[in-house]
Amino acid sequence: MAEHNELGELGEALAAVHLKKNDFEIMERNWRYGKEEVDIIARKGDELVIVEVKTRNSDFFGDPEQAVSKSKQTHLVRAAHAYVTKKDIDLEVRFDVIGIVINKKERRLNHIEGAFQPRW
Repeated sequence: MAEHNELGELGEALAAVHLKKNDFEIMERNWRYGKEEVDIIARKGDELVIVEVKTRNSDFFGDPEQAVSKSKQTHLVRAAHAYVTKKDIDLEVRFDVIGIVINKKERRLNHIEGAFQPRW
């Protein structure tokens, strides 16, 4: 497996642990809808939370959470809509981003709740 894939999987695992510690219920991990993929789908209270996890080994090119482009946001919204429809879910939907930097010197996690608003 490529090193970047291993880093990504480690980041998603750390994000899931973080979410569970903060009273989120993990509903799905790596949920796919066609070509779209949602890293983590969770529930907290009366909200369905769609979580994109970005993991990097440095912040040299900026914080990892800044790497969620408008295009990626559009894909996440499309996948979230499909998930809500398929599972017949009647909850408010929120989009969070978790940025993680992991290297020999640091391990940092930044959870941005409500990172962007969907354009339904």
